[in-house]
Amino acid sequence: MSTIYILWLRQIKRYLRSKSRIIGSLGQPLLFLVALGFGFGPIFQKAGGGNYIEFLGPGVIAQGILFTAIFSGIELIWDRQFGFLKETLVAPVSRLEIMIGRTLGGATIATIQGVIVLILTLLVGFRPNNLWAVPGAIFIMFLIALLFTALGTAIASTLEDFQGFQLIMNFLVMPLFFLSGALFPLQSAPPFLQTISKVNPLSFGIDGLRQTLTGSSHFGLSLDLTVLGVLTAILFVLGSYLFSKIQI
Repeated sequence: MSTIYILWLRQIKRYLRSKSRIIGSLGQPLLFLVALGFGFGPIFQKAGGGNYIEFLGPGVIAQGILFTAIFSGIELIWDRQFGFLKETLVAPVSRLEIMIGRTLGGATIATIQGVIVLILTLLVGFRPNNLWAVPGAIFIMFLIALLFTALGTAIASTLEDFQGFQLIMNFLVMPLFFLSGALFPLQSAPPFLQTISKVNPLSFGIDGLRQTLTGSSHFGLSLDLTVLGVLTAILFVLGSYLFSKIQI
């Protein structure tokens, strides 16, 4: 447990020391909130969709979590190239503990990022239906973060250079976000988009956030939590296996 705690704390300290990283990671969510929220807001309202900021907010929060969580895998490649990972792996502790500590640290950082983006959405006009539901939303944020941090770790465990990771992420992250229903209502989407959204794990995370923050849901909160929980467990096991196979 001490190893898990040390690695978890190391990830948090590294994140908090990098103020430029914190500020830089807020640029894209803020751009989506302002450009799309206010740009498409009148059109969305005229189409009978209501307040677009209220609809967009949970999607932008999930986007901030997704990017931070899945790109935590870059830190694994960085540590691998510059020797810190080797020092960690030769320590008399199990690789499972190392993987758990790194994954929990990355997920915590992504959750903090999600909370910061939630605060940004409040500044541009987003309002949760019930403030007592915010802790439940933070729990769903953590599930999303844990799922995609485990995915990022699994992918990074099979790669040795930054270029390969960035190439895979460009073909994975953007489709995950744009095909999740973050920017458009799934119930009015074409059937093929609805089908894609049902196999996209981020769709269920965003739907869970919408349910807790705005009271609107497409899949239902129980299904959202079930899918997130099961997929997180599967990716955690897969990530642990691939991490254990890293050669030093």
